[in-house]
Amino acid sequence: MPYLERPLSRLFHLIHWRHWKGRLVVWSGAILAALVIVAFARLVDWSSTLFNQLRLQSAWLPFLLTPAGGMLITYLTRQYFHGAAGSGIPQVIAALKMAPEHSKQQLVSLRIAIGKVLLGTAALACGFSSGREGPSVQIGASLMYSVRQLLPRRFPIHSHHLILAGGAAGIAAAFNTPLAGIVFAIEELGRKFEERTNGVLLTAIILAGVISISLQGNYTYFGRIVVGPIDSQLALPILLSGSVAGLCGGIFARLMLAGAASWPGLAGQIKQQQPVLFAGLCGLLVALLGYLSDGAVHGSGYLPTQQALSGITPLPGWYAPGKILATLLSYYSGIPGGIFAPSLAVGAGIGQDLANLHLVTSNNAVWIALSMAAFLAAVTQAPITAFVIVMEMIDGHAMVVSLIACAFLASLLSKAISPPLYHTLAHRFTKQGSLHASDDRS
Repeated sequence: MPYLERPLSRLFHLIHWRHWKGRLVVWSGAILAALVIVAFARLVDWSSTLFNQLRLQSAWLPFLLTPAGGMLITYLTRQYFHGAAGSGIPQVIAALKMAPEHSKQQLVSLRIAIGKVLLGTAALACGFSSGREGPSVQIGASLMYSVRQLLPRRFPIHSHHLILAGGAAGIAAAFNTPLAGIVFAIEELGRKFEERTNGVLLTAIILAGVISISLQGNYTYFGRIVVGPIDSQLALPILLSGSVAGLCGGIFARLMLAGAASWPGLAGQIKQQQPVLFAGLCGLLVALLGYLSDGAVHGSGYLPTQQALSGITPLPGWYAPGKILATLLSYYSGIPGGIFAPSLAVGAGIGQDLANLHLVTSNNAVWIALSMAAFLAAVTQAPITAFVIVMEMIDGHAMVVSLIACAFLASLLSKAISPPLYHTLAHRFTKQGSLHASDDRS
């Protein structure tokens, strides 16, 4: 009899209406997240195109639009959408670590998802250097978390699991890469999957990716690159790309963390006491960088990176440092915006600079792809996610071993320079949530 009870119990769980209702709720949440993220992607594309058209009509317009827009966006974020500033990935990680539901709601909610879509789109329409992929993680987590009240009682998926699946679905839908979403959930967000729930969660993540592909087409984010022969000549590109991009990525992550700390002097005083004015000053500097670069450092960096990978227009030697400065200033301003796409663009700039040294006969696209994976791995210290994302975005399966080696080398070097970016920022949100909980109890 004991041998029969376990199969019968599993059959009961498989066919019972309550469990099917729970599965349908989770899958419906994943579909909703994918639809919103695809709409967000199209809004972002439209807003970036609009800004570029306005900039071409008047080169001086960003000096008004970017500071004023930054001030308005920061004001609205702080006033009505608190918790929506920045990338969104640290907020999701912090929400996963919080036990009280009211603390989670400060970081993942319908209100925050709405703010992330509207203000994230506005930030790119104003010319800031940011991406939509990190915000898509918080949007997906917020939407999935919001369906928790529809789950039947005793269904073996809790709010923690919904946040985890929603965040991963955000990556899957944003990059059109379901595999990257799964890897991101395991490596960066949850670090593990519970055995009882992984089937439903994995299905939800894959479903979000499939919905994205069905709406946007089975495209690769940056197109398909021509790799050429994979031989011993790749050893030097792997070593140099991993080392240079890894060190630069570690420094960049360290500077990102400095933005969350207290600053000395007048700049720190303005940042602390006049955050809206500080956002305007950051926007003014971004506009200046955009003017000096003929608009190259504005936006996510998608188009310059795609053109460099395809060999249409090489990136100039100043692109990587210029994009780093523009992205740091955009982050310091407090606008909602991610760093995934800008990090890939910086990595592309580093790869272009290394390719221009003509040390080996490998084509530019190889250097660029390796440096993209390396810089992203160094910034996030999530090497598996980094190489999978780049591999899927460029259809670079022939380079998988090279991308793995480069990403792990860069991540290792970054760890010697900076603590993990997202988890360190998440700790700040977790600490704030604990303080609020203590205040509520008192």
